[in-house]
Amino acid sequence: MTTIQGAHDAPPPTPRRGWFPLAVTRLEALTDDTVAVTLHVPPDLTDTFAARPGRHVVVRHRRPGAGELRRAYSVCPPPGDPDSLRLVIRRHSPDGFGAHAVASLSPGDVLELAPPSGQFGLPDTEVGHHVLLAGGTGITPLAAMAATALRDSPDCRVSLVHAVRTAGTALLSDELAELKDAFVDRFTVLYVLSRERRESELFSGRIDGEKLTRLLSLLDARPDGTTSFSLCGPAGLVETARTTLTAWGAPPELVRWELFSADGTPSEPEAEVTSSGTERHIRVVMGGRSTVVTMAAGDRVVLDPVLRARPEVPYACRDGVCGSCRAKVTTGSVTLGRQHALDDRDLAAGYTLACRARPRSDELTLDFDA
Repeated sequence: MTTIQGAHDAPPPTPRRGWFPLAVTRLEALTDDTVAVTLHVPPDLTDTFAARPGRHVVVRHRRPGAGELRRAYSVCPPPGDPDSLRLVIRRHSPDGFGAHAVASLSPGDVLELAPPSGQFGLPDTEVGHHVLLAGGTGITPLAAMAATALRDSPDCRVSLVHAVRTAGTALLSDELAELKDAFVDRFTVLYVLSRERRESELFSGRIDGEKLTRLLSLLDARPDGTTSFSLCGPAGLVETARTTLTAWGAPPELVRWELFSADGTPSEPEAEVTSSGTERHIRVVMGGRSTVVTMAAGDRVVLDPVLRARPEVPYACRDGVCGSCRAKVTTGSVTLGRQHALDDRDLAAGYTLACRARPRSDELTLDFDA
């Protein structure tokens, strides 16, 4: 996953900070390149790792002689075990954490995790119909959200559209089929295959605005405040859906989204911060403790000096996608590079991403607890 949030609620209470070693208890191969990893949460960490559907955790993987990798994954418990801490991990490169998880993890191995975070999830507002649109591995938070809505809101309907390449690459399809059997009158699942022809062209090819509008009509979704929309997948699909829903008249507060990738678009090169003639100081508020750091030669974004002094700072992707390094600017100002994790309301409220922000003032305060 990894993630960006939109149209979210007020931030949850400040989470417990730090890294926690959790043992792998179960591995389940979902496809040739994807594995479901279940971890044991000790009783004293049950509250720390309690996660509402849609939240994610960051996994830290230390590679001997090659530094550390951090990756964010949605918490995706099986429908029958909503309190389980399970992650669905796909191999995206030959040397990343996904490759290690698929090829090398075994029960008993220990992973370092940060507690669940993020604002993506079901709306607090009661609605009669939840429409979920997933692309690829974007199914992981949405499957959990579907199960929760059906279990906790007996009067609601849930419709899930999963865009995948082929039927064989549709993750969690067996679990969704079981969920359909349990809630046959309230749960609908549609698959749209981009690389496999089906009898109806509506369920073949990529989802564009016209096709999405037809799917919404088929599902009897309505842009009148009775339907919420949750989107998770690559940037192209999510942006297409957001544009279509806006034009269709869907209330902005009922459209939520999370990205798990930026579609492979490379980041624009970051220049080193140009000196204004004085040192640039950053006050970091995190976990109730304040630390002052200074931008040094070679630093490109504020995360660089913050990470030197406060290694527990949350971050994962470093590309403005997952939103893990979200912080509020309470004094001073920043220039924010290309990012996908903050919406207009976040920006208006003063939030930024440490991995994409550069100081514009000589004195800056970032509150990671806000």
